[in-house]
Amino acid sequence: MPQIARVWFGTLKANRLEEYVSYMKNTGVNDLRATKGNEGVLLLTRVENDLAEVSIISFWESEEAIQGFAGKDINQARYYPEDKEFLLKLEPTLRHFKVEEKG
Repeated sequence: MPQIARVWFGTLKANRLEEYVSYMKNTGVNDLRATKGNEGVLLLTRVENDLAEVSIISFWESEEAIQGFAGKDINQARYYPEDKEFLLKLEPTLRHFKVEEKG
């Protein structure tokens, strides 16, 4: 069965990036890694002018494993209570990709 990459993006003010990354490591990243069937997590950041972009790419053995983290509708983004204090917009969905090759 092919591996699946779950890709989420968020945007916030650049001056809050360090605080948000710390928050994400303690919430979403830890929860992703602790979910059975998770095969790794990347937390990516990028700053341009006064905005910062954050992306989390998590790798999964199956859609069923993703449901253990995301619930029945795996395309629905999962947010934590404080996300709304950081993010400029809470995108309702995210995307999944079949991993064709991983180094």
